Amino acid sequence: MFPFWSDYYYLVIILQIICVVHVLKSGRSREWLFFILFIPVIGVVVYFIREILPDITNGSFGENLLRTLWPNGRIQEWEKKVRISDTVTNKMQLADAYAQQKQYDKAIALTLECANTFTKDPGIILQLARLQFLNGQYAASIVSFDKVNTFKGVRMSKAEDELMYARALEQTMETGRAEEEYQKIIRVHHSLEAMYYYGLLLKKQGRTDEARAQFEKTGQEIDLHPRYVRRTIRKWVWLSKKELATL
Repeated sequence: MFPFWSDYYYLVIILQIICVVHVLKSGRSREWLFFILFIPVIGVVVYFIREILPDITNGSFGENLLRTLWPNGRIQEWEKKVRISDTVTNKMQLADAYAQQKQYDKAIALTLECANTFTKDPGIILQLARLQFLNGQYAASIVSFDKVNTFKGVRMSKAEDELMYARALEQTMETGRAEEEYQKIIRVHHSLEAMYYYGLLLKKQGRTDEARAQFEKTGQEIDLHPRYVRRTIRKWVWLSKKELATL
């Protein structure tokens, strides 16, 4: 009765699966899942245009797809290169490959080895701080972040690094310093992620009105960011809405 639907039913299912995997792997807003699953054809088409096509045009889709289908491929590639030539560059690339697969202990061990060889390289120390944070070694990451700032003419400038530092301070119960860092990141970078985590800190402290203001701010300030950035940070608006519903 519906030959078109019967012919393309399985294709739609496959495309839905691809889109769902992309949502989960890329950290896109979970609201997309309802759109993709319950309005199949339209949802898949809209998601492809809004979220996947930009990845294809900027060249990251192929790399992300390869990482999903062959997660250890990059590790094997760089392990081989390190066996051929154990340079610092190759070791740092291998450490990054380990980190992408959340093998943080191996990544930290390699990065520490490089840091001990090049003690004055702030880039290696900064990467070590990031890995320590991701591995839950918050006190150690604070030490490494602070060391980066001791190098002459070098300061952390990326919002992502500053936010890791703030969250590490919070995790080690230095809430006063953490709050100062959150406020600075929000003031300088208009980071929605910082607003979200600062809101969580305020919520834990029972400062409900201030927490609500931060969560609401994510929706108010997303338009301040370029269009190509908005699609990667929408999840902080979505997560903030979930928190607002609990206040």
